[in-house]
Amino acid sequence: MDETTRHPLVVARCAAGMTMEEFVSAIHAAASRRNLRSGIDDARVRKWHRGVTPNDESQIYVAEALGWPADIVRANDWPNWLPLTADGVVPLGPHSSVPALREALRTAMDRRTLFTISGATLSALAADWAAGPTSALAQACDGKPIGDDFVTFLESTVEYLTGLATEQRQHAPALLDAHLSTVTELLERGRYTPALGLRLHTLAASLSQTVAWHSFDLGRHTTASQNWIAGLHNAHAAGDHDLGAGLLGDLAYQAAWRGDHTTAASILHHALTRAQNPAARCLLQLRLARTLAARGERSERRTVLRALAAAEKHLSDVGTDRPAWCAWVSEADLAVDSGQALLDLGDTGRAHRLITDGEGLLPTARDKTKGVFAAYRAASYLDLKEPEPAAAAATQSLLLARRIGAPRCISLVDDLIPRFQPYRHTQGVPELLHLAAA
Repeated sequence: MDETTRHPLVVARCAAGMTMEEFVSAIHAAASRRNLRSGIDDARVRKWHRGVTPNDESQIYVAEALGWPADIVRANDWPNWLPLTADGVVPLGPHSSVPALREALRTAMDRRTLFTISGATLSALAADWAAGPTSALAQACDGKPIGDDFVTFLESTVEYLTGLATEQRQHAPALLDAHLSTVTELLERGRYTPALGLRLHTLAASLSQTVAWHSFDLGRHTTASQNWIAGLHNAHAAGDHDLGAGLLGDLAYQAAWRGDHTTAASILHHALTRAQNPAARCLLQLRLARTLAARGERSERRTVLRALAAAEKHLSDVGTDRPAWCAWVSEADLAVDSGQALLDLGDTGRAHRLITDGEGLLPTARDKTKGVFAAYRAASYLDLKEPEPAAAAATQSLLLARRIGAPRCISLVDDLIPRFQPYRHTQGVPELLHLAAA
């Protein structure tokens, strides 16, 4: 591990705004609340920084000293359980990539929401990314040496897992989690050249992005956010601005999904400042159009249309050289996202045609997207007060989502079910209501 990398306890203490003296005093206070005395002093804490593991009781004192409940402690996983931030977001810095990965792994392991990451915090992170220079990668001088062949194996295995057909991809999350944990260990504890370090950071960024989407699809929003943030740190370390912009775009998509369009728009504006590849810019402009339209402000109609026009222009400029994370962007996405934006603007008839046309352009490999698009089509039919085709589209989406294991798509249809209630005697609707209840 790079000798300048700070121990997680130092990171956590600094994030809590505590001096060493204050931290030690807080440990003594935790012991005193139990009518005990602690012999922990500065020298003992510094031994922990150098690799000594505190006993179970001391780790409980550490948690409470940092302001966290005792049940956060996993004594056999020191120091990985330590919270690294006060607000849930590790700030960008020259050695922030591994702490951000550790924060994401800890959040996933805890399986609970310890942080509510505010929109202001995410917007500030995006602004820091847009303004800050990329740090040069240092050569890792400690630990066991990492061979080129092993990194190649990890890269090829991850490429295979992420390239699985949608129906099979639902079985891969545990494997992807294990690979991300392995890459994190290599970055933190291995010895590698700058060239291998660049590949490892890039692999960590792309893996974090994939793991985040799996978590997002399952409704684990805090875990998804932390993985996208960890990916951003590693893309930043690798100097990959397009990938960094894409990860910010994913955080914006999540914010929009949760109804926070102000945060989504702010993040996307920052992402667009450094994205260069036409495919990346196309996707970001489409998401910007969608979130601005969803805000429902009539004054932004022209801005929405400009974003859609920019996305169309960028798509026409796309060549064969496009980042893997947005290689799938196509005419289908342009049509459906444009249709959804127009739907929010009130241009229902044109929106319906675009959504239908876009869905027809999708290849079989993108079944999850097809299910999402079918749910959008069902919504547009409902807006036109045409319940029969709406029920057909919603049924198609629900059956497809259940087959491939796509909970997020299922939730889209579930959200539409109340809108079908007035049409419960219309052809196709009773069957849909029965299917949804099953």
